[in-house]
Amino acid sequence: MNYLIGIDGGGTKTHCIITNLDGEKFYECYGSPSNFLIHGTEKVSHTILDLVKESARNLKINTNEISAVFLGTAGAGRRSDAERLENDFKVISEKQNIYLKNFFVDSDARIALEAAFTGKPGSILIAGTGSIMFGKDRDGVIHRVGGFGRFIGDEGSGFCLGKKGLIAVAKSFDGRGKKTLLTDLVSEKFKINSPENLITEIYKNNFDIASVAPVVLEAANQKDKIALKIIDEETNLLVEHIKAMKLKIKEKTLMISFIGGVLSNTNIYSKLFRKKVQLKFADVKIKLPEHDPVFGAILMAKEKLGV
Repeated sequence: MNYLIGIDGGGTKTHCIITNLDGEKFYECYGSPSNFLIHGTEKVSHTILDLVKESARNLKINTNEISAVFLGTAGAGRRSDAERLENDFKVISEKQNIYLKNFFVDSDARIALEAAFTGKPGSILIAGTGSIMFGKDRDGVIHRVGGFGRFIGDEGSGFCLGKKGLIAVAKSFDGRGKKTLLTDLVSEKFKINSPENLITEIYKNNFDIASVAPVVLEAANQKDKIALKIIDEETNLLVEHIKAMKLKIKEKTLMISFIGGVLSNTNIYSKLFRKKVQLKFADVKIKLPEHDPVFGAILMAKEKLGV
């Protein structure tokens, strides 16, 4: 029997499954984070190889029975970066006398898109720490909206919510802005209670700006006007993503799934956004993903092999 391995490489953990060529799952395991732009290709290659060996060991098979390994991971959106990981993984695995027939790398968003609609046309809007939208039309063409990163993009994401929250706190410290509950909540949770504290945390201590997003949502829940304005602005920016995608995927009904903690969890932000989508688009249908992203890696492995 031949096998496929699908891997979803996340920023906090890596999810791996091994299946037969029909996609029937036999084993599932987890490993360390595998964003190679952060952790490097060598470390990530060892993480992936350990998962491959664990899967083979559990099924009591030889690695040469694995027809393909497909990894979807953050940082692999550009083909040149993906090829760098593919090449480095091949070198490291062959040093251990493991010669895999096929090893493919693509972005985590791509496997999430395939999994959400089991390979059929549709779109996913991802809003977690960052944001991006991917869609697939009936001809199999992949379309992208957003995903320009925190400096010039990531609208509607946890990072942008946190950034705007901290801007409001900075203005409140100075008296340039209105008083906001955000100031008290940021002080309480992060011990940031002065301009000096804020500057030090941001510019010297590598503060996690996206970690302020839940504080913005908490303040909005308590009817803070500044926080409510922030979530109104950011949800409007995500609505623009959908408008743009509708022009690219000319379907009678645009099927869309939400992925990432900001939108997939039930909170004041996700509720407001869903309400706006329903009011603005009669031809957009929101649905839950059909599978976990890791299964999308299996589907893409099958496509690569033509099975």
